Amino acid sequence: MPTLIAADARHLPLADAGVDLVVTSPPYWKKRDYGVDGQLGQETTPAGYVAALMDCLTEWRRVLTPTGSVFLNVGDTWHRRSLAGIPGRVEAAAADAGWLLRNRIVWAKTRGMPDPAKDRLANRYEYVLHLTRRNYHYDLFGYAERHGNGANPGDVWHIEPERGLGPHLAPFPVELARRAILLGCPRDVCTICGLSSKRIIARTGELDESRPQARRAMQLAKAAGLTAEHIAAIQATGISDAGKALVVQTGTGRNSAEVQRLAAEAKQALGGYFREFTFARKQTVGWTDCGHGGLRPGIVLDPFSGTGSTGAAAVELGRRYIGVDLDPACHALAAPRLAGQRPALAA
Repeated sequence: MPTLIAADARHLPLADAGVDLVVTSPPYWKKRDYGVDGQLGQETTPAGYVAALMDCLTEWRRVLTPTGSVFLNVGDTWHRRSLAGIPGRVEAAAADAGWLLRNRIVWAKTRGMPDPAKDRLANRYEYVLHLTRRNYHYDLFGYAERHGNGANPGDVWHIEPERGLGPHLAPFPVELARRAILLGCPRDVCTICGLSSKRIIARTGELDESRPQARRAMQLAKAAGLTAEHIAAIQATGISDAGKALVVQTGTGRNSAEVQRLAAEAKQALGGYFREFTFARKQTVGWTDCGHGGLRPGIVLDPFSGTGSTGAAAVELGRRYIGVDLDPACHALAAPRLAGQRPALAA
């Protein structure tokens, strides 16, 4: 079950090194007064706001595992007719504090709140900063399967805002949290050694049939009666015949004679189309196992949990969720929402 806690994001009642990922959207500077004592976002200056966020990041570093990271959605504010530059200030302060900015993700929207301004364009994007330490869990393959057809999908996320629930108007979308969790939170973690399970990936003989070259390569392979062993031999030798797959190479670093023979046959049948099979799709064939036997789901923390968007995504993806908010009224909105979710199979 999700855990909901009324507490300050700068002083979490959590043990050290127990959280795998932080996904959150703090109140933006001078955007909205939630009327809660000690709230973040009402500091008198941008510098004061950034300092408060740095206090949060220091505390989050404490509760994160050594391979944990932070996806931080932070927006900007017009102040005295100028953008305050909040995201850039946060990036610089985080770097000074020892964090690595691995991505500045652009959350792009085709619609947003009405804007009465007549002398500037309406804002239709925000940033999601991925802040890490040197080593961190990252599942690009699993994410790319959903959002990039196997290729690296890039750092622009086209996600429409969601309508607020009740009096809480912040449009933090579940889809944004879902993507961050897919990338940064392990499916499960060993309770003995702390290692997370990672995908074991193998190349297949399947090609992207939407590409004419790939379709032609598959037609030629079928007509020539090429076997799975022929395709594997092509992939072992690669385009330059330098040898990519050590599992089929001899101890001298060269492919075995049989692999070379099969590759030559396949290339003779396919001509230049053999290259298509060197870029065949990959798939997950298993997960690493440290052998200790005790596993727990990955744990996602949202220190500004609001109405529970991050929690909804975490539960859906089979992760454990901890939601913290200074305002207990938010938990009253989030609890029914989270209770209505049914965990799906882990991604």
